[in-house]
Amino acid sequence: MKILKFLLAIVLIYGAVQVGQYIYKMPKFSEGEVAADFTIRDDLKLSDLKGNYVVLDFWGSWCGPCIGEFPKLKQLYGEYNGKQFTDASNFEIVGVAVETNERRWRAALERFNLVWPHQTMDKATSLRFFDSPIAASYGVKEVPTKFLIDPEGNIIAVNPPFEEIEKLLSSKLK
Repeated sequence: MKILKFLLAIVLIYGAVQVGQYIYKMPKFSEGEVAADFTIRDDLKLSDLKGNYVVLDFWGSWCGPCIGEFPKLKQLYGEYNGKQFTDASNFEIVGVAVETNERRWRAALERFNLVWPHQTMDKATSLRFFDSPIAASYGVKEVPTKFLIDPEGNIIAVNPPFEEIEKLLSSKLK
């Protein structure tokens, strides 16, 4: 009987830890909120892309799952960038690399042939705590994390599956 109680306690503690981690890793923003503005390049802010559908992609050159998603992102970009939508001018991807080393970030852009022009490095001092400014403003605690932003600048999905993004974009094509 003591063993059964001990095992039950272990299962409950494990479950509580898993729920706590899930809640901790949830991004700060949720669907319907206005996307926080930030500078992508000296001459471009996220808000300058209003009027377009935008996938805001937080990634890292050190992140295996991020690298695994690059082919799907490239496919989306190739299929929908430059297209006209019923309620938007275009489709864009904004890559935000959470990195400690700019050289590695630039090498990853080249190595994985990430062709969308809207890329920025979010300088972190600790990848364990995601202390970079843009990731912190979005409450990003792990990568990959994605936000789908509508033409008005509102977040319409947090970590949507690629199928969901594609379904939305294809339904809005002119």
